[in-house]
Amino acid sequence: MLKLGVPSKGRLMEKTFDWFGDRGVTLRKAGSEREYAGAVEGIEGIELVLLSAGEIPRELAAGRIHLGVTGSDLVREKLANWDTQVSEIAQMGFGGADLIIAVPQGWVDVDTLDDLDAAAAAFRAKHGFRMRIATKYHRLVREFLRDNGVADYQLVDSQGATEGVVKNETAEAIADITSTGETLRANGLKILSDGMIHASQATLFRGARDGWDDAQRATFKALEAKLNA
Repeated sequence: MLKLGVPSKGRLMEKTFDWFGDRGVTLRKAGSEREYAGAVEGIEGIELVLLSAGEIPRELAAGRIHLGVTGSDLVREKLANWDTQVSEIAQMGFGGADLIIAVPQGWVDVDTLDDLDAAAAAFRAKHGFRMRIATKYHRLVREFLRDNGVADYQLVDSQGATEGVVKNETAEAIADITSTGETLRANGLKILSDGMIHASQATLFRGARDGWDDAQRATFKALEAKLNA
């Protein structure tokens, strides 16, 4: 059997079920709402596994599931050299959000990453410690800032309400997911003009096919045919 991991609740689950249904593959929860298993109709040889979106990248990389639907940002954040561990099968066209760098609107002279680098150096010279950027995307943000020559900063962990940390004076800038930017503006923040780190969306991924048997390969080929029909 091929194991397909799908987000276990919310709009991401519903949209995933709709996306597969539009392509002739019916996914549904089995039993009660609290049960994290499901059924697949319209194709033989696939088992549905319901997981949190954040678990799916690691389960794919570990080979405990063969296919998985999750945000492309989560795969890139949780898996080092992600493209050597999993492959994109299809971008699904929903769950879109941008991972960005945002700074206070009052920083009128800071509009680009070069400006941010200069501001970070000035901040450290003035305060004696590095400018804090709050985020839960440590790998993606660190790699992005490194590639763009930004230094003299420190990342601080934020797992929720990241937009509020600047007002609360626990960080000077943020790196977070946004869809419309309204929450950022409401909290007095602006996105750097070149501060787009990753445009994320729900994506169907495949894990490495090492160890797949002939039946699993045949099932995957049949699924691909349905999805591409």
